[in-house]
Amino acid sequence: MSFEIFVSNVNEHFSCDSLSSLLGGVERQRLKAIKVGCRGGGCGFCKIKIISGDYEQKKMSKKHITDEDEKNGFALSCRIFPRSDMEIEAVDVEINVDSVDNNKGT
Repeated sequence: MSFEIFVSNVNEHFSCDSLSSLLGGVERQRLKAIKVGCRGGGCGFCKIKIISGDYEQKKMSKKHITDEDEKNGFALSCRIFPRSDMEIEAVDVEINVDSVDNNKGT
């Protein structure tokens, strides 16, 4: 079953089936509505705020989604699987430049 997902703060719509994560749905349709990182819940790049809708949530890193974040509707889109139409907001994540490996090939 496919659901309509609305990313309200960037005015983008996409379809996502119940077997795919929200991030997977965005990637399949080649949209830039949500940042893409590791795709497994470890980096926090794909952080979103869930405004409405039903979903199944897989385990998320407490480093990126604290208990307080979760209570306030935040989640990682790579760990959210829709069970109804949803409205979400994309969340910009600051990248710590010091953690990026700039010494490739040296």
